[in-house]
Amino acid sequence: MPASGTLITETAMKLYYATGACSLAPHIVIQEAGLQAELIRVDTKTHKVVADGSDFYAINPKGYVPMIELDGGERLTEAQVVMQYLADLAPQSGLLPPAGSLARVRVQEWLAYISSEVHTPFGPLFHPSSDEMKADARQRITARLTWIDQQLAGHDYLTGPAFTPADAYLFTVTRWTKYAGVDIEPFANLRAFMARVAARPAVQRALAAEGIKG
Repeated sequence: MPASGTLITETAMKLYYATGACSLAPHIVIQEAGLQAELIRVDTKTHKVVADGSDFYAINPKGYVPMIELDGGERLTEAQVVMQYLADLAPQSGLLPPAGSLARVRVQEWLAYISSEVHTPFGPLFHPSSDEMKADARQRITARLTWIDQQLAGHDYLTGPAFTPADAYLFTVTRWTKYAGVDIEPFANLRAFMARVAARPAVQRALAAEGIKG
C-alpha cells in the first residue's frame, strides 16, 4: 500500500537497484511518494542483472545503480537527480518544495553536499585501497558527519520538520558507517535522525523489499 494510500501512477517504471546501495534512497522516495515500480536487482560486483544474468552494462553503460526506466523506454541515472524526478511525479506527497523556491534549493543543496562530501568518500572503504587512503576517507567522512550532526540540532530532518529526498539520501549513506569502520556514536543528533527515519513506514517497506534487516 502506498504511503499516502493513493496510487499516483500506473506507469510501468523500473528501478534498477543493489541491496543497501545508494539506490535505496530513490527506493525510499518511491515508497514515500506512493509510486509503483518494478524492482530489478543488480549485482554490482559482476555487473549482471540477478534475475536473468544479463549484462547490466548493456542496459546502463555507466554500470552502476540507481537507474530508473520509464514505460516509454527513457532511462535516468544519478541518485540525486532520480530522487527529484520521482518526488516531482507526486507533488501532493510534499517531498519537495515548489520549483524555483528557496526551500527547494535548500533541499538540492543538501543533495549535492551528501553526494560529493559524504557518499563519494566511502569509495576507498568498499574498494581495494591502501591503508592510508582508507584512513583519510574515514577522517573525511567523520568530519562531514560532525558538521551534519550540528546542523540537525533541534531539527527532525535536514531542512526542518518535513522529510525530503535529502533525508533519504543521508539515511542511506550513513547506514554504511557500520560496515566501513566509521563511528557515529558521538553524534547524538545524527543517531536520533537515523532512528526517526528508520521508523517511517515507507522506509520500513523499502528495507523489507530489499531484504535488509536493521
